[in-house]
Amino acid sequence: MATELNRTPLYQCHVDANGKMVDFGGWEMPIHYGSQVKEHEAVRTHAGLFDVSHMTVVDLTGPDTTAFLRYLLANDVAKLDVIGRALYTGMLNEQGMVIDDLICYRMADGYRLVVNCSTREKDLAWIATQASAFAVTITERPELAMLAVQGPNARAITASVATPAQADIINNIKPFNGAYGDDWFIARTGYTGEDGLEIILSADDAIALWKSLLAAGVAPTGLGARDTLRLEAGMNLYGNDMDETVTPLESAMGWTISWEPADRDFIGRQALTDQKAAGNIPRLVGLVLEGKGVMRSHQTVHFDGSDAIGEITSGTFSPSLGMSVAMARVPAGVGPACEIEMRGKRHAARIVKLPFVRNGKKVFE
Repeated sequence: MATELNRTPLYQCHVDANGKMVDFGGWEMPIHYGSQVKEHEAVRTHAGLFDVSHMTVVDLTGPDTTAFLRYLLANDVAKLDVIGRALYTGMLNEQGMVIDDLICYRMADGYRLVVNCSTREKDLAWIATQASAFAVTITERPELAMLAVQGPNARAITASVATPAQADIINNIKPFNGAYGDDWFIARTGYTGEDGLEIILSADDAIALWKSLLAAGVAPTGLGARDTLRLEAGMNLYGNDMDETVTPLESAMGWTISWEPADRDFIGRQALTDQKAAGNIPRLVGLVLEGKGVMRSHQTVHFDGSDAIGEITSGTFSPSLGMSVAMARVPAGVGPACEIEMRGKRHAARIVKLPFVRNGKKVFE
């Protein structure tokens, strides 16, 4: 018997918008609404609307919450010295491998984590186990929905359909910060490389906001465009570009590790320290295909005159650039010229610095 898929509160909205529904990590979600490319272009040039209610929202409160999160996460929540401020981080195991990547927000009474849907069960179990020695209350918030509005006009359009208090937040909030406005938690964050918002709110409010934004000209946008957008922006996808077999140092996430203060003991710190000392750490890099074709996950990367072999972790055709781009894990010290094994033939490519696109513009050399 087939397992019944989860549905977000906006399922009927997707059906009404002619969304093509697929199984995504156990959730029935829209891959596109007719044209993945047009949805991608809408986000880069105007505004697109994503239902991300499948993400897991977890609130943590209690007297030991700050101390607990400083131990649980590789980045340091002590940086969050203002209510609403956010940081991106990895949650690691003792071997320094990535259990999940997530965003952590400082809230008035504690912290809010937003973690991936596909890792929900293992994340919640890991957090609960590690919290056993701390005075922390962990509350999952399945009653909440979450919408992402992304693109150069996203904030202005969302402000136009919001209450005055919400509009004031939307117009003035700084990047990687969040604030409550009339029961919406409004954050200036996203997964596309464009300016925009991620809004956590009740199911009823989410449906109403969805309809208002579509009426205001924002394009409903599916998971297909979300993937091409995040890849152009050089943003990792859990399960592709990192997982429990690699560390942040191998996943272009070194910037998410807070090494100072030196006496902060976070899970995986010793393993990462040892890896740094050993050197020769594989790198997660950007690749650009020099000719025709489309790079895909698990294709191998080869270097002239070397036995070293890398592997593509995410690959696609970039609608913004008109060429194939990819992220790949390669040995230290190789490149920039390389070849990609595609259907038994090798095709010329080169390593470039991530990201490929920022604010709709090519940024690599």
